[in-house]
Amino acid sequence: MVQGREREDSHQVSGSPSLFVRWVQGFPKQNVQFVNNETICYPSGNYIIFINIKTKEKTVLQCVSGIVGIVATNIPCEVVAFSDRRLKPLIYIYNFPGMTRRTKLKGNILLDYTLLTFSHCGTYLASYSTLPEYELALWNWESHVILCKKSQPGVDVSQMTFNPMNWHQLCLSSSNAVTVWNIERSNQEHYLKPKSVKLPAEDGSIVDETDIIFTHSLLKDPIYGPVLPLSAIAGLVGEEAETFRPKDDLCPLLHPTMHCWTPSSDLYVGCEEGHLLMINGDTLKVTVLNKTEEPPPLDRRNIITPITLAYQKEGVLASGIDGFVYSFLIKDSSYKVQDFTEVEEPVEHLTFSPNYKMLLIQTEKGSTYIYTFGEEPTLDKILASCDGNFQAIDFITPGNSHFMTLTGSGDVGIWLLDDGSPVSRISLNTLVGKIGRLHFLVQTECLGVYFKQSTVLACCPSSPSAAVGTVGGSVHFLDVADVNSPREVHKAFLSKASVQDVIYDQRGMYLLAGTSEGYIFVINAKPSSSFQILGYTEVGKGVLQISTVSLLETDIVEVMVLTPLPKTDRSRLEIFTLPLILPQVAAAFADERGKLRDEFIHRYLYEIEHALSSAVLDFQSQRIFGFCSHVPYICSYLLPKKEHTGICILKPFQKVQSKHYGYGKLYLSSHGLWLLTAAKGGILYIRDAYTLEMFARCRSHSYQAQGIRSLKASMDGQDILVNGRNDGTLVCLKWKRFGGVLATESLDHCLKLLTSLNTTMNEESAYIRRMRRDSLDLGSDNEKTASGIKLLNIDSSQEELVSAQDMKEISWMEAKGQEAIKKEVNQFSKKRREIKKGIKALAKTVQSMMEENETVGHIAKLEQQELSLDLEELERLHDESEEEVAKIRKDAEMDNLAKRYLAELIKEECWNSMAVKGRALKCFHIPCTVENFPMKERTAEEMKELEKVLQQKKIETECLKLRKEIVEAQSAASLANNHHEEDDEEEEEENVTTKDTNLPNYLLGSLSTDFGVDTSFLSSQLELHSREEKINQIILLKDIIYKVKTVFNNEFNAAYKQKEFEIARVKERNVRIQEIILDLELEETVWQPEFEDCEKPERTLVVEDSEITVSKHVKPWKKAKDELITAHRIEKWITFQSSDMRHRALMDMMGGVLEVKKEDILRMVIPQPAFMAKPDAVWSEEERKQFKEYEKKVKELNEEKDKYRKSLEAELKKLQNSIQESTQAFDEHLKRLFERRVKAEMVVNQEELKIANLIFSLLLDEELNSRELCLNNYLARNQEQKIQTSEAVRNAKEDLDMYKEHYDNLLAEDKVLDRSFKKEFSEIPMHQVDLLYKLFKRRPRIQKQKTHQDTANIVPFGERPGSDKSNKDAFAQLMKAMDELDNISNMPEGLDVSVWEHFCMTRRMKVENEQKVKQKAAGLMEMVTFLRKRVEEDEKVQQNIEKVFRELILLQEEKVEFQLNLTIQILLKQGQVELENFQLILEYSDAILINKNIIEDLNSVIRAQGQKKVTSMVESKDVHKGIFQIEWEHKKMEMEMEDLNQKAWDIQMLFFSRDRQKFLNEPQYETLIGIQIGVMEQTIAVLDKTHKKNVENCKKLLKKLGRFSNHKDVANYTLSCNLREELVAVSERRDICNAIGSKLTCEKIAKERYENMMQQQKLTNISKQQAEQISILQAEVERLRMRTFPALVPM
Repeated sequence: MVQGREREDSHQVSGSPSLFVRWVQGFPKQNVQFVNNETICYPSGNYIIFINIKTKEKTVLQCVSGIVGIVATNIPCEVVAFSDRRLKPLIYIYNFPGMTRRTKLKGNILLDYTLLTFSHCGTYLASYSTLPEYELALWNWESHVILCKKSQPGVDVSQMTFNPMNWHQLCLSSSNAVTVWNIERSNQEHYLKPKSVKLPAEDGSIVDETDIIFTHSLLKDPIYGPVLPLSAIAGLVGEEAETFRPKDDLCPLLHPTMHCWTPSSDLYVGCEEGHLLMINGDTLKVTVLNKTEEPPPLDRRNIITPITLAYQKEGVLASGIDGFVYSFLIKDSSYKVQDFTEVEEPVEHLTFSPNYKMLLIQTEKGSTYIYTFGEEPTLDKILASCDGNFQAIDFITPGNSHFMTLTGSGDVGIWLLDDGSPVSRISLNTLVGKIGRLHFLVQTECLGVYFKQSTVLACCPSSPSAAVGTVGGSVHFLDVADVNSPREVHKAFLSKASVQDVIYDQRGMYLLAGTSEGYIFVINAKPSSSFQILGYTEVGKGVLQISTVSLLETDIVEVMVLTPLPKTDRSRLEIFTLPLILPQVAAAFADERGKLRDEFIHRYLYEIEHALSSAVLDFQSQRIFGFCSHVPYICSYLLPKKEHTGICILKPFQKVQSKHYGYGKLYLSSHGLWLLTAAKGGILYIRDAYTLEMFARCRSHSYQAQGIRSLKASMDGQDILVNGRNDGTLVCLKWKRFGGVLATESLDHCLKLLTSLNTTMNEESAYIRRMRRDSLDLGSDNEKTASGIKLLNIDSSQEELVSAQDMKEISWMEAKGQEAIKKEVNQFSKKRREIKKGIKALAKTVQSMMEENETVGHIAKLEQQELSLDLEELERLHDESEEEVAKIRKDAEMDNLAKRYLAELIKEECWNSMAVKGRALKCFHIPCTVENFPMKERTAEEMKELEKVLQQKKIETECLKLRKEIVEAQSAASLANNHHEEDDEEEEEENVTTKDTNLPNYLLGSLSTDFGVDTSFLSSQLELHSREEKINQIILLKDIIYKVKTVFNNEFNAAYKQKEFEIARVKERNVRIQEIILDLELEETVWQPEFEDCEKPERTLVVEDSEITVSKHVKPWKKAKDELITAHRIEKWITFQSSDMRHRALMDMMGGVLEVKKEDILRMVIPQPAFMAKPDAVWSEEERKQFKEYEKKVKELNEEKDKYRKSLEAELKKLQNSIQESTQAFDEHLKRLFERRVKAEMVVNQEELKIANLIFSLLLDEELNSRELCLNNYLARNQEQKIQTSEAVRNAKEDLDMYKEHYDNLLAEDKVLDRSFKKEFSEIPMHQVDLLYKLFKRRPRIQKQKTHQDTANIVPFGERPGSDKSNKDAFAQLMKAMDELDNISNMPEGLDVSVWEHFCMTRRMKVENEQKVKQKAAGLMEMVTFLRKRVEEDEKVQQNIEKVFRELILLQEEKVEFQLNLTIQILLKQGQVELENFQLILEYSDAILINKNIIEDLNSVIRAQGQKKVTSMVESKDVHKGIFQIEWEHKKMEMEMEDLNQKAWDIQMLFFSRDRQKFLNEPQYETLIGIQIGVMEQTIAVLDKTHKKNVENCKKLLKKLGRFSNHKDVANYTLSCNLREELVAVSERRDICNAIGSKLTCEKIAKERYENMMQQQKLTNISKQQAEQISILQAEVERLRMRTFPALVPM
């Protein structure tokens, strides 16, 4: 039953039918909690479900405002609190078991509460909210007020608990932190004070955290100054400086998962890393408990992460992820692990009952167990695990006792309708039925069948069976005749598309299954037909809903399918008819592939002009009800009575507001008179199917959980099942005040339908029972033969298994398609063979043509693509290749672009931005390189700063001079004297300037004056105290560095130009040296110096052709053009050579020269006389004279050659010596430049060192300022806190004084009552007064409730401290006991009744006053404690302030000392400071300054002695030098000998080219050359002939064009004559018209023509528009016509 639900249907008429919640079925998604010792509760959707552990009875509390948020229970007060999940949520508190609302708490939370918890004593409730507030609030839930609250932005909390022994402590834990909040109370004010727990590191070690603010107060460095905190170095000055830590100093901490309190107010905390922590509740000291290692058994599990903890005596109970509950026995700082119990799933939550006799164990999937302690502990399952999200629900026929549910994981459950208790369950993922168990398992393994996720469920009206659709495209049929043991009897694999909807018609004849691909399968619903698939029809993709109408009076079943139209806001409805005789004629109704023929099923198409999310067909098949998707309306559409073809557009006939929002769904009751609607709002509406008027509604779910997923109404309409979408809740609704016409119609229809289905139901039930008996018999046989199967041959079994695995399960559609294909193959086998033969013959023909094409000439040869038969495929491949090439080219271009961009950036940064480019100079002969200083141009801002500093220095100099003048000037001096004094001062200033510029370098700290740089503006290193002076000094030092670099770069540029000149001169001399070497025929190489890349780095930026290793891609047309140009140039050269007869004659007769030059003398040869070919003996006298003359001429020529050769050799040696001398002189100059470079670099480093020291001093100054500012801010915050704490102390004292005054007054009144007792009874005898006074002092004894010994031993927390409620209860018991003392029977004898009554009244007043005094005393103690804590806080803040003051004083002293102690740079000469082992002295506190003259005199003596030693060393060196020189000359001669031997060997191994070898080896070399010349002449002749032919063709074309031009000239002349005549005629007509006056007629004619043109243009536009509309309509007609065509599968 459902209680505590407020009335929602107040608008309905009293007595009208309404719905109420019969029961609710849900599974816990939060922690299950105890309400009392026998009842547990948990939220589910809009409800809180209470379960009695003993009776298993459920009670439901509904939240009227939506889904239930977080839930908390208070066991002593027996109340339950929960929050809702709406905007600005509320907290409701209800009594249990009365289910009446106690109060409603309203805070300032905007979104949601995440945690609620009650205190174990008192009326306190703590709540924690999520973003944006992150607020912790403490409530007094009885008075529904917030006592105090605190916000901590961005902090998420996972668990929140009160200390069971002290409600003043509250622990909040998350995965990163554990915080204990102390609740302090002063009178009626409450305060929350947090204390964070310092967690250990991940390895369990305790992290030692030092104070960040006061860590380095006394640390100093003798050189680098004071050591400051890291926050000051980072420049932090705010609150972040107090907690700043570098990234390297941070270590990962433990991550808490769960905590629990102990009776000693300590905390046990479990961590993800497996550690168990114990935290002291007062000091918050953390202790890491050590696990006692014991030899583990073989099945011991490793506990890694305690997910949940529950405290018990002597330890805790913990659970991990392995499904075990462990007992941690804790002793001191160690614990021992023991197994406690085992469950089936990972445990998520543990909690004890209030009396600690039961342990509730909740698993991760939602199962709940109760472990009962006793002599024989028991573990009972209260709730079975389920994923909680029901996908589908349906009633089992007849629908009045059981129903079925389906979850997403494939679990099918059967439930009892009366109370929603589970009956049985079957999982489709594991076959649990007994029918053919072994057979099914083997088949499943062999065929590779895997069950997919289930989606839809439907129960058959005509048989005890049900159908389940899955994502994998299968439909599973279940036998539910025995609800206690359902089983799977059949499986139909329809297609590979997921099944989106299954539905039986009202009479259970057919099962319709719709898939995501748009196929509607028609299946015989009777089990006796083995669920035969009769066929399918194709509709649009994405079936939204299937609706059927199957009336008892008809023999057809009408089916309507709703599908969306993609990319449009429209919907399509398809209606077709299935006759009852379809199972008998299924083969005729369907084609070979199983598709039902449209002409047999009478298929009609309708379209709705707006989108529908649901649609149903009424039972009269005249109207369609639709739920609009985008507008909140429910519409009805009338179906046309006439038959139609194509698509019919339906218009809304009736439209009413749905009162829903979001996508909804429509359902018709079993008798078709009720229209049920549900949507995301979570409200169910029931309407009249004819009028669409709503007559009942019920809010069963909420919009926060996406409302209602599905609903089902029973056959008799008495019960309605409503399933939530995301809340995991199933609600059963029942009618209240249900009667009259509504009940009669529903019950009559149900009775009539059951009567008609009775026979079919009996037959199918009997068939199913026979199947069950047969399966049981088969199962027993399989069990008997199981052992035999195991003993089969292993090899044969493996072969069968492999053969079975090769088989793959195919769907029904694929099987039908394969059957049709096989049939078509058998039918057209002959044609197939003929076509194959023709294709083979055609292939052979094409192959022979391709082979023939390869043999023909180039002109007749066809391209490869012309022989391709499949041009489309070729074109496709070509396009794909082009796309791939384009993609690769684009990627390459983008890669090149990125590289070019990067190169431009590097070039801009390292080259273009440099005013002086970096380059180097190398010597000619020695390995020495000198580099210049690359320099960037100084920016305008830098120049401005430099000018500003220089101007400031000049002003300072002038001011200093004026001050001197004012001090030294004499008042009586004359103007002349002043003038002379000014001149003298100017001369002195010049002298001073000269003196300043010539100061020793060691005072400046650098050698910058050696480069002529002015250092007069630099401040002394001993005067740099202020920040501005240091910055100005840095700017001046940078300027000096720039000038030094500039001076050296100028010297470098001069040397660079000198090298250019030297290289040019060497090149000039090398020309003559090369000529001499050629004349002398020497095999020497000419040494030619060149600039390297480091000397000309700009060459690196230019890519030359020689550097490119790959060949350049040349386009075909450009390549052909280059070939033509080259051929033309060769032809021109050949023509020129053939026509140059003068040059040929000169070469033949005189060797190409007209006169013999002197340098040609070496090549001159005197020809031998012809007779020298004859022997000497046959010479004549004349011939002998000629021979003598010949010898004389030869001798003279040889003498001339020798003389000329010697002169050339002398000239060569002179040139080489001059080159050697000049290059060596440059090398010496470059060596001096290198020394200059080293010195310049030394100066730059010296100046940069000074800049670095100055920058470090500035940085340290900034750090000191940051430290000082941080301390000042910290002091200001502490002073503000001091004001607050002082105010709090003052207020606490005032409250305490006021409260103490009230307490004193009350105590005085109590004493007055005691003292005035005898005065009030002075009239009675004294002995009676004494007796009454004894009675007056007597107090009744209140009997305390004695706890049982067993309970005291079990409950670890024992007696808990009292609260306000317990104090009130104790006072009530005292007053009740006082009533017994006031009884007349206790009156002393002889006392008057009136006196006794007066005595009783006085005594009661005394007792009440004593109770008030006790309460005031307790409050006074709390206020004293509160005041003491405030005073301690105030003193602590005062101590921090004093500490900050001390720190500031120390810091200021350090700052002053740092500003006075300067770091200066002194330049020392070599030899002035002698250091041994480089042990630098860093402390000069005991050093003294000595006069330089003493050191110089001592150095002069040392220098004289050293000079003598040097002289003797030089003499010894000269001797050794001579020895080394002689040895060197000897080695030189040996090396020259080796060189001469090598040259001789090189001459012997001289290389001959192939041409020379050919000339020597070829006997007919001239003939070969003649053949080559002949071939070239033939080629030239052919080219000449072709050229002449082309010239003749061009001449013919020119003649033809000339004739054509003449004809055009004649025609132009004729036209010009005609034009002249026409112009004359026109002028005459113009004159005539002007004379007659026909201007108006012309205007009228023009106007008529204009109107006709406009009308014609308008008609043209209209015709174009109509043509476009006609084309659009034709395209639409064609598209619709094509959709009705059957889909033919290609062969």
